[in-house]
Amino acid sequence: MLGDLIGEEQAQVTGQRVVRSDHGLPPVVETSFTGTGQLLGVTVNDMGSYTGRLRPDGTLYGEGQGVIMSPTGAHASWQGGGVGRFTEGGGTSWRGTIVYSSDSPEFADLRGVAGAFEWEVGADGKAVGKIWAWK
Repeated sequence: MLGDLIGEEQAQVTGQRVVRSDHGLPPVVETSFTGTGQLLGVTVNDMGSYTGRLRPDGTLYGEGQGVIMSPTGAHASWQGGGVGRFTEGGGTSWRGTIVYSSDSPEFADLRGVAGAFEWEVGADGKAVGKIWAWK
């Protein structure tokens, strides 16, 4: 069951590259981004990257990792994975799970929590996301 909303973010894609293109398989594309938002009520900057691969059914499979930091130096790393689809406007829509690791007291409530996320990425590279605690 999804729990409380624990985070919201706005981000911008900063780069993309093909990291692997095996003969006969769809290429793997890496996307990097930076963002700002709130996580557990703390203002954060987020920097991360994720890879996406087109699956035979037309959906996308993705995995990512990154780091968040508060203005006071609190920090956490994250890893996530999920599925995506292309949108009519040329962007992508993602759903998946995320887990955090942190020794910072500000992010202590993330320990042992799996998050469920929704991300919408526009064709212009602007993105918005929400994260709920998965209880």
